[in-house]
Amino acid sequence: MDGEFKKNEDQVKQLLFHLQSKIETVKLGGGKSRIAKEHEKGKLTARERINYLVDTNSEFLEIGALAADGMYHEEGGCPSAGVVTGIGYVSGRMCVIVANDATVKAGAWFPMTAKKNLRAQEIAMENRLPIIYLVDSAGVFLPLQNEIFPDKEHFGRQFRNNAHMSSMGIIQIAAIMGSCVAGGAYLPIMSDEAMIVDKTGSIFLAGSYLVKAAIGETVDNETLGGASTHCEISGVTDNKYANDQECLDAIRKIFSKIGASEKAGFDRIEPQKPSKPEVEIYGLLPSDRVKPYDMTDIIARMVDNSEIEEYKKEYGKTLICATARIDGWAVGIVANQRKIVKTKKGEMQMGGVIYSDSADKAARFIMNCNQRKIPLVFLQDVSGFMVGSKAEHGGIIKDGAKMVNAMANSVVPKFTFIIGNSYGAGNYAMCGKAYDPRLIYSWPTAQMAVMSGASAAKTLLQIKVSTLKKSGKEITPEDEAKLLQEITDKYNDELSPYYAASRLWVDGVIDPLETRKVISMGIEAANHAPITERYNVGVIQT
Repeated sequence: MDGEFKKNEDQVKQLLFHLQSKIETVKLGGGKSRIAKEHEKGKLTARERINYLVDTNSEFLEIGALAADGMYHEEGGCPSAGVVTGIGYVSGRMCVIVANDATVKAGAWFPMTAKKNLRAQEIAMENRLPIIYLVDSAGVFLPLQNEIFPDKEHFGRQFRNNAHMSSMGIIQIAAIMGSCVAGGAYLPIMSDEAMIVDKTGSIFLAGSYLVKAAIGETVDNETLGGASTHCEISGVTDNKYANDQECLDAIRKIFSKIGASEKAGFDRIEPQKPSKPEVEIYGLLPSDRVKPYDMTDIIARMVDNSEIEEYKKEYGKTLICATARIDGWAVGIVANQRKIVKTKKGEMQMGGVIYSDSADKAARFIMNCNQRKIPLVFLQDVSGFMVGSKAEHGGIIKDGAKMVNAMANSVVPKFTFIIGNSYGAGNYAMCGKAYDPRLIYSWPTAQMAVMSGASAAKTLLQIKVSTLKKSGKEITPEDEAKLLQEITDKYNDELSPYYAASRLWVDGVIDPLETRKVISMGIEAANHAPITERYNVGVIQT
């Protein structure tokens, strides 16, 4: 083990320690005192409910654990956007689970809560997975109602999704385990089955205080919308249960009787571990993010038996296109090659940059994977497309558009991992969030922006200095240096994978060693949704 490897490994381990600390804090939700108050009411917390519900020793893939991280400071924060979402197994059946966290502002909906709930529903719809809602929410967080109530992707969109999922035949089960107020009351009742926990669960369009204010009626919440009312009088809910555990047991029984779904037919054989140690990924990723490295070394520690079959290996070398298996599943991999490569014409090409030949190769490879029904995995460490007169004369825009077209129209599921740089149009071509990857995660080593921090800071500095000079202000070299530092610090904060995760530009930040799990569970989920569209790339200039 050389010094460079050890240096890289130490840096990644430090980043992973920071990640783990963040996750541990997030898992406390509103804090230990709030958790204790839920227990005093005889209730489980959102995460305890999920742990009880899912199959013992099964995997749970959390989606959006870091949503709203660092946001809503004035409101006291909103850890994990006040809701826990993910993909898990209940009675052997893969499903999406959404659980409001009542320890965070009584489970109130913030703008990012809505975005996260909609993301969970999107995953259920794309993969035709059953979805379970564990409802415990005080409704919309009123101080921010203008950011959550009326727009297309706001609070009301979830009920539209309820209706669409019902028409698609996607099973929806809701358990009212706490408050369920106002417009939120429609979510469980638009589900296939609505159950309620006695004494702690309640559902109504308006609580007792609002009823008193609106129509003058005096009534307590239990009489207004408790379990007995809705199971015995209104018929709004189907069955009531004595406590959280009994209610969750009932969900497990429902899932134990669900019939088998159709399959997409993605190929899987007996899984094998990589023959090269996965943990060596830590030492192979350079601590200096502009330093070249061989991406095939990383891939070899992710795929079964460390075996890959490269497509057009000697052509378009700044992109690796290869088929392999991950946890037994056949996959097509499109990855940025970070080492400097030499073409047959003797030209040197920079690593992490997409050239015309690379884009052309990737487009053809993506088409092949669609023809063969092979899911696609994108590994991003990309600085962008090649620029300059030579690249422009060579048709880089045309070839880049060809790659984007082939990728955007892909009908096989796509999975994206940002492991290093993700800059500009390179993010788009390598299946960024805008191109509907089924799942998209970052490694702690990732950065995402229009351009690198150094390039952006210098550009922004020039604009700032020019503006100040036009207003008659004198700028000293010291002033410039201070401005540059301020701009650099702000931009670097926005480059962080946590900035992206907090806004759900990615589904989360993961340890590189979790990548195989995410891909495997992602393809298993996608396999529940047969491909009904014909692959057609539309108009592509050749």
